[in-house]
Amino acid sequence: MEYRQVGNTELWVSEIGFGCGGNAGLMVRGSLDEQQRVVARAVELGINYFDNAPDYGDGAAEENLGRVLKALQIRPIITSKVEVRHADLGDIAGHVVRSTEASLQRLGLEALDMLQIHNSPISPPPQLGGRVYTQLGIEDYLRPGGALDGLQRVLREGKARYVGFICRGNDRDQVRQLLDTGMFHMMNVTYTLLNPTAGMAKPPGLEVDRDFGGVINDAYANGVGAAIYSPLAGGFLTHPIVAGGGRHPLSGPRNTDSEAYRRDLQSAQSLSVLLREGPEGTDTLTQAAIRFILMHQGVTVVLGGFSEMSHLEEIVPVSGSGPLAPEVMSRIEQLWRANFGSPVGVSRHRPQNGHDHGL
Repeated sequence: MEYRQVGNTELWVSEIGFGCGGNAGLMVRGSLDEQQRVVARAVELGINYFDNAPDYGDGAAEENLGRVLKALQIRPIITSKVEVRHADLGDIAGHVVRSTEASLQRLGLEALDMLQIHNSPISPPPQLGGRVYTQLGIEDYLRPGGALDGLQRVLREGKARYVGFICRGNDRDQVRQLLDTGMFHMMNVTYTLLNPTAGMAKPPGLEVDRDFGGVINDAYANGVGAAIYSPLAGGFLTHPIVAGGGRHPLSGPRNTDSEAYRRDLQSAQSLSVLLREGPEGTDTLTQAAIRFILMHQGVTVVLGGFSEMSHLEEIVPVSGSGPLAPEVMSRIEQLWRANFGSPVGVSRHRPQNGHDHGL
């Protein structure tokens, strides 16, 4: 396992991290014995970074990870988050503090290494309702009593060492505003072979549902790390899915009858054929997807979504394996320019269950 520095902090984290989200499902719906077995193996293989959130199983993932860490008597680097919903808008800062305290109790910790706001910044403010939290108006981040005030309180009270936020696309200007505050040290963002726009300008010809505007480069320039969630595009960049099989029993639900699902599946299948026929055909589609992400100097950690031990064993060896060959990247770029064979104007590759930091 190789390690990368988190922005301009003193933290060094494994290139492959452990995502505890509901998309992979192990830390939400798996048995305690299996959770303990996989976490122990992950640590043995060099993983030292675990990404969690209260929303993962409504606190279950935090409780389960806390039990496993206690049983194994280990203390890796741990991130958790705060979800801001409609009911919290009247006292966002207070909610940030209370949510952090609840996470610490579930995890059995005195402080988090990283605390992130789980809502991406946008403008104008979104219409939050019920349990929806994926976005938050930039004004609600920055105003008195807003998210930044809450994060500053958590830092002052020693309940977190560093803070971060989430980027979900079409929000580059707002992301830059947060980076300009100088307060943040980690940004979670999705960056995949199906939608590479978080790490580069949108390739000519490629149509995407969300354009991330190269925000990994902005973060890197500001000394902010980037943790990549859903690196396998919600499971599309895996052999079982491209082969037409079903999802893992622990994985989150997916509407497999939708047109969006069929388009993304076709794109992933095109990539699978390209890689199988190329000079690096010994890589699995999953391994190639992770290698692509780790090629970017601004990427700090890839959050693997492990539903079972075999997923862990497949992904971890990618660390240190080097970049994809130039001829492979050239062929991938051809696929992007062809919009994976879709007609121009047809947006593809929208993040699926993007709030889950797993597959």
